[in-house]
Amino acid sequence: MISDSKQMSTESAAAEAAAADIMVCCASCGIAEVDDIKLKMCNGGCDLMKYCSDECQNNNKEQHEESCRKRAAELRDKELLTQPDSSHLGDCPICFLPLPIDERKSTMMPCCSKLICDGCNYANQKREFEAGLEQRCAFCREPLVKAEEEERKRWKKRVKKNDPVAMYVMGRMRHLEGDYDTAIKYWTRAAELGDAMAHHVLSVAYYDGKGVEQNKEKFIYHSEQAAIAGHPEARHNIGIEEWNNDRFDRAKKHFIIAANLGCHESLRQVMELCADGHASKEDYANALRAYQVAVDAMASKERGEAEKVLAIWKSE
Repeated sequence: MISDSKQMSTESAAAEAAAADIMVCCASCGIAEVDDIKLKMCNGGCDLMKYCSDECQNNNKEQHEESCRKRAAELRDKELLTQPDSSHLGDCPICFLPLPIDERKSTMMPCCSKLICDGCNYANQKREFEAGLEQRCAFCREPLVKAEEEERKRWKKRVKKNDPVAMYVMGRMRHLEGDYDTAIKYWTRAAELGDAMAHHVLSVAYYDGKGVEQNKEKFIYHSEQAAIAGHPEARHNIGIEEWNNDRFDRAKKHFIIAANLGCHESLRQVMELCADGHASKEDYANALRAYQVAVDAMASKERGEAEKVLAIWKSE
């Protein structure tokens, strides 16, 4: 007799072989992929079937719809709950340290759309001032502009080049001016190009109903897109939503992921979950260690100096 483990191994191998056969043949008509026939993955978001044409996919829709929807949801959930390698901001292009997740501690350059940490930006300006040099962008070396209108022209120029960062910034400007309709248009275009910051501000807009009608589904969609891209605040908001719906285990996972990126609010929520018995002491200890590692990685002497100087300027 075949042992249970051997039988399971045999069945698994047979299932994998069957899946491999399906993936090289149209799931509807059975035609194999050859040089002049290219199969396309099912457009429902699953990774289970391939088809030779839209007609074949439509013909197989009724049989495949339920398993497709279930598999697509599983893949989406797996993607959503995977720890990103870094925050949505990535590294400073000058010092190559992780950018602070607080965008106010970095400067967005209208000449090249690069986000530069205040440490590098301040160090560059200080060096140029002391040497009597013209003030230039620390990354692309374009001369800096001080007039707000000139800066806006640079952003508009980059919008015409289909730059999603520029679209996000222009949307932010319009939003501050109270032109919410135009802001939403800019952010929607940027989000369509994959900009995590645009996804996040759209999620907030759909939650608050500012500039658009309140829409829970769109709030969730844009929050998830931003979170997948590494936006800790968007991730935190999803965690709060899960908490409010008593899905504490999912809330814990989201808060831990955000805390691992350096989000202090999420770390505090893990602590509260622990106090309420929805997370273990080990969960909190691990989140605290990972949070501290993330915070330490974002620190530097130059950033500390810049923060002190900027604080003095703001107080004057």
